[in-house]
Amino acid sequence: MQPTQNVIIVAGGKGLRMGSDIPKQFLPICGKPVLMHTIEAFYHFDNDINIVLVLPQSHQDYWMELCKEYNFSLPHRIATGGETRFHSVKNGLEMIEGGLVAVQDGVRPFASVEMIRRCFESAKLYNAVIPVINSVDSLREVLSEDRSKIIDRSKIRMVQTPQVFSVDILKKAYQAEYKNTFTDDASVVENIGVNIHLVEGEVTNIKITTPLDLKLGELIAKG
Repeated sequence: MQPTQNVIIVAGGKGLRMGSDIPKQFLPICGKPVLMHTIEAFYHFDNDINIVLVLPQSHQDYWMELCKEYNFSLPHRIATGGETRFHSVKNGLEMIEGGLVAVQDGVRPFASVEMIRRCFESAKLYNAVIPVINSVDSLREVLSEDRSKIIDRSKIRMVQTPQVFSVDILKKAYQAEYKNTFTDDASVVENIGVNIHLVEGEVTNIKITTPLDLKLGELIAKG
């Protein structure tokens, strides 16, 4: 029997690095807000998927207005964001019952159906899966103010979302007290001793955080 498929889309950004009064998840790419592209990616993967969108209380009315303006009617439910991303995901999890759940950055609008499927299929086997890509840059670790050392980039992976987990495992992990070392969902799950399985991500699965990202996103959206 196919496990229930869910996704929590976290969209709590304030757009400070974008230099815009409008939060980055609401900025348009190819004539449509970033967040709508993100939701569509998961709907195209599975039009029965349970979509939970986590938004700050202060952004919810604006999102409703955007949905009316763009005639956006894909089914989704809204959870209220928390103090940090950790608390936002925890709030979203309250609307999830069982099966598998992906957690996706609201400002990663270009995850392909193939990559989303790869993550969900792997999660059926491994329970905790994240997409990664190789680092193409040389990397150095800073040891002190005037010392650093090279890092073997062949052993480094750049982490993306969606990160997909067994709902039971993710809920158990999120019972932990918040730590500032929790930078993503994998780090929360790893905290309870669960091994994280890596799958191939996509270089086009970018996170929209700066004006340059927005321009690159336009190119990706146009193919």
